[in-house]
Amino acid sequence: MSRIGKKAVPVPAGVTANIANGTLSVKGPKGTLQLAMRDEITYTIEDGGISVQPANDGKQARAFWGMQRTLVQNLVTGVTDGFTKKLLITGVGYRAAAQGRNLKLQLGYSHDVNIDVPEGLEVKTPDNTTVEISGSDKQKVGQLAAEIRRWRKPEPYKGKGIKYDGEFIFRKEGKKK
Repeated sequence: MSRIGKKAVPVPAGVTANIANGTLSVKGPKGTLQLAMRDEITYTIEDGGISVQPANDGKQARAFWGMQRTLVQNLVTGVTDGFTKKLLITGVGYRAAAQGRNLKLQLGYSHDVNIDVPEGLEVKTPDNTTVEISGSDKQKVGQLAAEIRRWRKPEPYKGKGIKYDGEFIFRKEGKKK
């Protein structure tokens, strides 16, 4: 039994949820998000919340139950507060600059890395070693952060590279004479 799936997702004031044509759409102050509904799960909109229950007693239905409830929670959180990921750049000469819908990174390569920012996301660079990605879709925010990080993953000897805020990099000791 899913413990998280038993709780209904609270819908705050100013947010509306609709079920139509196999999709759950949630509309709020930060936009509209949609989720394709699974056949193994039943979704009901009650007063003040969205309830997610398995449609049958099968193993697939129980497996999807908690995950689908979390996805519904992410929709509601996304249209009310939004999601933010913060990346920290460490290394001599490594820097970032947001220019409109582009992010320009200097990461020690012979060329600059230009990354296009997808629609619905916003990238800010408060200083030249910090990148903040924000948007209403948690999956898109995390995907863009992972694509940026992939250009220069943090290495364990000096800690140079792009890491998430709060990420711990296990440091190794170098060669000894």
